[in-house]
Amino acid sequence: MTVKDILEQARTIAVVGLSTHPFKAAHRIPAAMQAMGFRVIGVHPTADELLGERAYRRLADIGEPVDLVNVFRPSDEAATVVRAAAEIGAPAVWLQLGISSPEAARMAEDAGMAYVEDRCIMVEARVLGVRAPA
Repeated sequence: MTVKDILEQARTIAVVGLSTHPFKAAHRIPAAMQAMGFRVIGVHPTADELLGERAYRRLADIGEPVDLVNVFRPSDEAATVVRAAAEIGAPAVWLQLGISSPEAARMAEDAGMAYVEDRCIMVEARVLGVRAPA
């Protein structure tokens, strides 16, 4: 599956590590994705609401289908996030620019999940001209 395919098939994006601070990339980039029409659900340890949506403590707490899990956490946490994404049946995981993990990549492959690492989801969506599917 290509990066474009992953983006074109995503409607709901769960963002693990979505920041409460608007000046941080982990807030600005998900906000830009929301502005492109994607539904963005934040996963954050203390926030109750982010970007106008209810926020959750863990992926497992979301309780509805997620098309893509976007990760803004350190590389050493990526495998744990991939495991949680597989447990909720997410078809794809995207590790943001600067985040990579051979272990997470193997886990995603073993789970049959599409996987992208070390790339910015916003930049890729803009370059490819992808907006959320109608």
